[in-house]
Amino acid sequence: MVEITKLDEDLQGIPIDPTRYRGMVESVMYLTSSRPDLVFVVCMCARYQAKPTEKHLHAVKRVFRYLKGTINMGLWYSKDTGIALTAYANADHVGCQDTKRNTSGRSWATD
Repeated sequence: MVEITKLDEDLQGIPIDPTRYRGMVESVMYLTSSRPDLVFVVCMCARYQAKPTEKHLHAVKRVFRYLKGTINMGLWYSKDTGIALTAYANADHVGCQDTKRNTSGRSWATD
């Protein structure tokens, strides 16, 4: 996802069918376990499933175009190999574009 075209609520945009949009987002949601490069953009698109507009639809279509060009990329999990998560870090410097709130699930207030 290009940094300049961040998704927002787009109140003046042309609304589209939420059922169709939701189906498109759900169809790529399962890929996030083997394609960590998709996690951010798919989660951003999933935020607007209630009232999607053409702007949001174009973002999802862009994901599909990206997938078409990167069909051989992804993580492969072998069933014979033990996989352990050793570390995870999440930084939310900007927060939600619409509400300007923290979206990381943690409050960073100091004492």
